[in-house]
Amino acid sequence: MSNELVIKKSSSGIEIALLAEKKLSELHKEQYDAPFQVGDFYLGKVRKISPSLNAAFVDLKSEKDGFLTYFDLGPNIKSIQKFVKNIRQNPRIATDLDEFDFEERTNKAGKISQTIRSGETLLVQVIKEPIANKGPKITSDLSIPGRYFILVPFTSTISVSRKIGNNKEKNRLKDLASSLRPKNFGVIIRTIAEGVALEELDKDLRELMKKWDELVIGLRRAQIGQRITNNENRLETLLRDIVNSSFTQITTDDAEVHQLLESTLTRYNLDTQKVLKLYQGKVPIFDQYGITKQIKSAFGKNVPFSGGAYLVIEHTEALHVIDVNSGSTSFDPQNREENVFQINIEAVQEIARQIRLRDMGGIIVVDFIDMKDPKNKATLHQKLKDAMATDRARHTILPITKFGLVQITRERVRPAVEIANLELCPSCMGTGKADSSVQLLDKIGNEVVYLWEQMNQKDITLKAHPLVTHYFTAGFPSMRMKWWLSHRRWLRLERDEHSALTSYTVVNGDKQPIS
Repeated sequence: MSNELVIKKSSSGIEIALLAEKKLSELHKEQYDAPFQVGDFYLGKVRKISPSLNAAFVDLKSEKDGFLTYFDLGPNIKSIQKFVKNIRQNPRIATDLDEFDFEERTNKAGKISQTIRSGETLLVQVIKEPIANKGPKITSDLSIPGRYFILVPFTSTISVSRKIGNNKEKNRLKDLASSLRPKNFGVIIRTIAEGVALEELDKDLRELMKKWDELVIGLRRAQIGQRITNNENRLETLLRDIVNSSFTQITTDDAEVHQLLESTLTRYNLDTQKVLKLYQGKVPIFDQYGITKQIKSAFGKNVPFSGGAYLVIEHTEALHVIDVNSGSTSFDPQNREENVFQINIEAVQEIARQIRLRDMGGIIVVDFIDMKDPKNKATLHQKLKDAMATDRARHTILPITKFGLVQITRERVRPAVEIANLELCPSCMGTGKADSSVQLLDKIGNEVVYLWEQMNQKDITLKAHPLVTHYFTAGFPSMRMKWWLSHRRWLRLERDEHSALTSYTVVNGDKQPIS
């Protein structure tokens, strides 16, 4: 499978599109003025203890306090508090932990009021960005992620990713990590470390220790609410986590971003001359690569995926709902169960793509078309798990209920991506809204091809606004001519001056509406 990254820079930030086989699979936005980002370290002050929640609200000098649960304090909070106090009182203390004596670990079933108190200073790390009217979620269980390792201070544990299945390789990586890690630092070995040479692993761990040193140095003089050090931005995080030899091209329209990409990819031993490209065309980069059109069609409320079938996607603050609809798909009345099963199976890939694309988090409820056969339900559940297997966010998929519902919980660390795909309707002078014109043209094209191929309608006429009919005849070869070459069917066009821009009708040879 070929993968591509396309990065667009604007005055407010950067947008990152991940393409798999030319199809948009992930979209990320990085705002320059974002107050909190996952991985950032802050010096906070406990403002309030909530015994009923077994949590604390931490002052970070922002509109909303950080939310810290007892579980997120971590088992080594007492050791961290001791270290922070020592560093701030005596700046000459070394940044390493070689001579540091650990404090007693906290009990998992303890109370937060017995561990920290109001007014106490805390070193915290952001694990979830502010969502809706909630402040950032924070932790004192610190970690610093790298390319091959995640560095975990105040512990000696070595863990290996469960996705590395080869036991011999697991043991090799554990032995190397044990010999490389500094005293009183634990490591988590990431999946991408599989098969990597000792020199690269050592280099990665040294870079992580430099970040730890920078954190400690910044901590010595930090003020309450001050960001001490920040994690990589979302672009650097993506490069660190997913970029490998499967990427055929990485393109950006900005020279500064191009320079950052070049230095990062070189650090990861990737051939920048082969995959990295600076786009300098006059057409906007997302338009040039067809991403704008994909965004408009993929982020609508209704998302077609096969024939006349489509998904209906609704977002609420509590959960996300995805409904599978057969639409205009024709059913064989003698074999309804098999037809429904096939539509549900085809919906699975688009559902997994939409969840990643919109970065949905929290609770997701999928309403599949009802099936009766338990074997079909079991197969559908497994197909959904397989389709979601490549999702980097932690998630859980529950079995299908008797009502055809599937509940998914997915890690939410950032607000879900939302794209406005409604535009002002020229037909009503801006008093109403209609689906994006990009979606309209695609919808007409899909319906025409469906009528030809699936319904065997040979003589059809499209009645629509002159701007719409012009779209299908413009250029050489025009869209209508391309259809003739590929389907040997000719679409008749009838201009309707009185039709709204987004309204259309398809009629057969007898002038009877079929759409």
